[in-house]
Amino acid sequence: MITKANKNSVRKKRHARVRAKLSGTEARPRLNVFRSNQHIYAQLIDDVNGVTLASASTLDKELEVAGNNAEAAQKVGELIAKRAVEKGYASVVFDRGGYLFHGRIKALADAARENGLEF
Repeated sequence: MITKANKNSVRKKRHARVRAKLSGTEARPRLNVFRSNQHIYAQLIDDVNGVTLASASTLDKELEVAGNNAEAAQKVGELIAKRAVEKGYASVVFDRGGYLFHGRIKALADAARENGLEF
């Protein structure tokens, strides 16, 4: 039986394995996704300089979404893509944070792709 604590530790191991091979640069930043039980967050990160270039989440004031569902994730994906394109970033490296590419993560990624991000 997989408990919640065990499930998260498996996710963290998977994320560490992926992050060993994946890095964002200034020209092609890393689009990192984190989801909690109540919210979903996305960041554009330049790993070389160690800075966050843009971010979006369900906590943003311009997004008026209730709950943490695929619809909310889609709106976060649209917002992060809009902010990235405004700053001149069209191509990114997608970091799913150890989560399976399904549900909310997939909704966010598809919305980001539809709104101008390439990965």
